[in-house]
Amino acid sequence: MRTVRTVIETCTQMKLTALTLYAFSMENWKRPRTEIDVLWRLLRAYLQTELAEIERKHIKLTAIGRLDALPPQVRAELQAAIDKTAANDGMQLNLAINYGGRAEIVDAVKALVEESKRADIVIDEQAISAHLYTAGIPDPDLLIRTSGEMRVSNFLLWQIAYAELYVTSTLWPDFTRADLLRAILDYQRRDRRFGGLAGSREIPRTEVTGAVTGTGALEISAQ
Repeated sequence: MRTVRTVIETCTQMKLTALTLYAFSMENWKRPRTEIDVLWRLLRAYLQTELAEIERKHIKLTAIGRLDALPPQVRAELQAAIDKTAANDGMQLNLAINYGGRAEIVDAVKALVEESKRADIVIDEQAISAHLYTAGIPDPDLLIRTSGEMRVSNFLLWQIAYAELYVTSTLWPDFTRADLLRAILDYQRRDRRFGGLAGSREIPRTEVTGAVTGTGALEISAQ
């Protein structure tokens, strides 16, 4: 939890809009039952020990994924924390739990199909984005991948279309404030063209705008 605490504290101090941590992927159900149970205990321990600090920093806690599949006690404690921080106006902290990027898109399309049965709707990129788990949250500017893994592991597939990718060989438990700042500094030096010519879009170099997304400790080693 030390790494999670450090990353959240640093991002809060930098006044970032949102931080998403990949806590548990849908594929993680393939792990041994004893290991999965440990992951749920860690999540509950985090909520119990860190909620007061989250409140103090005015962080808004949310969760994305197919949350109905979580164990009842875990789901109840997570929802209680979400409800308690719902009115906070600071950084939005998203925990991706039982999450998969493809499943998210499937769920968005299903919701649109159901809407189309009741009224005429336009299905375009904006409509799909509005039905994703992350609706209302800015698309991430930066995706940090720890452990040297050269893949996105089914994470925010729609949202990272134009995100900058940063891969570090540092393992998540060893990821420090210095590692995070190094990643953000690397991001600030890049020329984000969004399909245009170099220099055609003015991008701030002194701060990171929008959301910084980090892959979380519990997902990295298994994918």
